[in-house]
Amino acid sequence: MASREEPTAESRPGAYLRVPVQEVRSIPLPEGDVGEGLALRMDRGEIQAVLHGAPESRKGVIWVCGARGGFGGPGPGIYAQLAEEFTEQGITSLRMDYRLPNVLPECAMDLLTGVAHMEDTGHDPVVIVGHSFGGAVVVAAGAVSKHVAGVVSLSPQTYGANMAGLVSPRPTLIVHGKADTRLPYSCGMQVYEWANEPKRLVLYEGAEHRLEECRDELADLLREWIPATLNAEPAAL
Repeated sequence: MASREEPTAESRPGAYLRVPVQEVRSIPLPEGDVGEGLALRMDRGEIQAVLHGAPESRKGVIWVCGARGGFGGPGPGIYAQLAEEFTEQGITSLRMDYRLPNVLPECAMDLLTGVAHMEDTGHDPVVIVGHSFGGAVVVAAGAVSKHVAGVVSLSPQTYGANMAGLVSPRPTLIVHGKADTRLPYSCGMQVYEWANEPKRLVLYEGAEHRLEECRDELADLLREWIPATLNAEPAAL
């Protein structure tokens, strides 16, 4: 459901937010997964994550999923694939789960904890990527975090994404399948309308909600857009 009012820079709700990380510990990986299992503790609880670390990396990406959480993402498996590929380019990835899946404010706090962890470990402002429900989570977090370089919203819902205009002057990439029967591509178009420049909308003919039909094209798009955004001059906030 869409909000009737688009927030403006003047209506930003308070200062930018940073959610401190109280403790980081290693945990087992989900069976069959790749990377390093981590648990990030903040004052609201513990968040599980999978780290794909690049040696001496200063660039980073955080990936979040839909309303059920987990680490998979759309594609399927595109998050893990690109996370592994990006390590060869000196880009570290953090794939994050949620403490309370489908509770948007809490999930945005989880993502902000991941952003703080990347900052604490010496990474420059990060790109945040989310799918479906997560497409709104990344918008909400990107709107209130200074340590975000860009936002990628894949097959997004509109609920919670009406702050898209506040991501600017950082870039926003919105992707949707035109055959999506779960969240129609008009949702992606609405989020694009809420966003301010720089912004980009990519619609894939024949692609459903999980974007499996355009998996290769989507992977190529993210391979180009994410490193370019991380390597660009940081936007002045």
